Amino acid sequence: MTDVTSAKSARRPHHWRRDLIELAALFTAVAVADAIANLIGHQPDGPYLLIASALALTATATFHTWWARRHSHAPPPDTGADAPWPATAAVYPDPVPASTTASTTASAPASESASGTESGETALWRMRTTVRDAPGSLAALCIVLAQHRIDILTLQTHPLAQGTVDEFLLRAPAALPASLLTRAISAAGGSSTWIERADAHDLVDAPTRVLGLATRTALDAAELPLALRQLLGRCTIHSLPAAPVTGRATGETAPVEGVLEETVMRLRDPSGGAITVERPYLPFTPTEFARARALVELDARLGPRVPRSEHVLTLPEGNEITVRRADHADLEAARAMHDRCSEQTLRLRYHGPVRDADRYLDHLLSPRFGRTLAVQTTSGRLVALGHLLWDGDETEVALLVEDDWQRRGIGSELLARLVALAVEAGCESVYAVTQASNTGMVAAMRALSLPLDYQIEEGTLVITARLSAAPERSLPLPPHLQSRH
Repeated sequence: MTDVTSAKSARRPHHWRRDLIELAALFTAVAVADAIANLIGHQPDGPYLLIASALALTATATFHTWWARRHSHAPPPDTGADAPWPATAAVYPDPVPASTTASTTASAPASESASGTESGETALWRMRTTVRDAPGSLAALCIVLAQHRIDILTLQTHPLAQGTVDEFLLRAPAALPASLLTRAISAAGGSSTWIERADAHDLVDAPTRVLGLATRTALDAAELPLALRQLLGRCTIHSLPAAPVTGRATGETAPVEGVLEETVMRLRDPSGGAITVERPYLPFTPTEFARARALVELDARLGPRVPRSEHVLTLPEGNEITVRRADHADLEAARAMHDRCSEQTLRLRYHGPVRDADRYLDHLLSPRFGRTLAVQTTSGRLVALGHLLWDGDETEVALLVEDDWQRRGIGSELLARLVALAVEAGCESVYAVTQASNTGMVAAMRALSLPLDYQIEEGTLVITARLSAAPERSLPLPPHLQSRH
């Protein structure tokens, strides 16, 4: 019913009988007042009694008016089953003092709760907890979050066979400790609670993030492991080829529909072999498993693909070279480059028997295991390869430059572009494995102008570059190289 309809229904027509009754009551009241006034007025103290009565009536009327105005907007009392459910008011409360919040939360000490609300600074948290699949379970969590002045930015639910996993993105007071929040959630019925700091990238809602990852996967087959890592959070991803370079079968296979085992999921790799995803600290939910399978199925339907972008560079002596992405189509050209390389060059690159070098190329050129950049001359001959390899939680960079094209800045150019790809992929660091005598690789890593860590074991040198200081998406190229697309 609208307000207009209610107002029309409230106007009742006055009949002439009601008017006559009200008029008769008025005359009767006047007659009674006149009789009382005449009776009292002829007494010795009559005027004083009339004045006292008038003052008493005035005081009574004033008190009644004050009382009516003070309590006219009071809410109706709680009537049990007919009372409105208070959960909505608890989820979006009016601001309350910190002392009131602390007194209403049994599991939160007053000092800790007050310290979390005094500062105006906030922090983003990602929290996941498991609750009973029953009405009111989520409301209890929301009440606890509201009492600690925590704003719920996003919420996802993951149904399980028993219970429901609720995943929150929260904005909380910066001084609020995670331990206090975890205890409060446990007191409200949450179990297996996991919490970690979030950043501005997590503000994107889940459907938008999944669509973005699907787009990246559709454009580049090498994006599948990265997309799975961003979709599932901090996890370790291993791609195991169907035919390993060692020649021995690994026994790691996965059915088409995949396998989910709490903290491990195995998916069928569209290019052969299996993709294993591990997250020991947090079990995967069926919803996450279904999303991962959907990305893998998209990759399988689109088939092998590599973005075809080329960058033409001019070397100091005037020669032009082209830098582009490489894949299995470049296998024969890469083998021909191996044949032109010296034994020392191949040994510095592969750290093992030179005769087995060609066996690694099929693995290295697969977009599933990383990204490869190739350098070719104007005649189309391949003269250098640079690899960015996904190695679980870490990322390796490796270079191979043909002998006749070394010492011209090609290795530094390839390394700078590989590191830029690693920054774009969200990698925290990259490492290179070489020999301590490989001064060219050491010089190329130092030319990045990034923080470097060196580790030497039995002649093997591992150089790790931390990418936190690298500009996002791109790094400065060597000054002696000019690029045009």
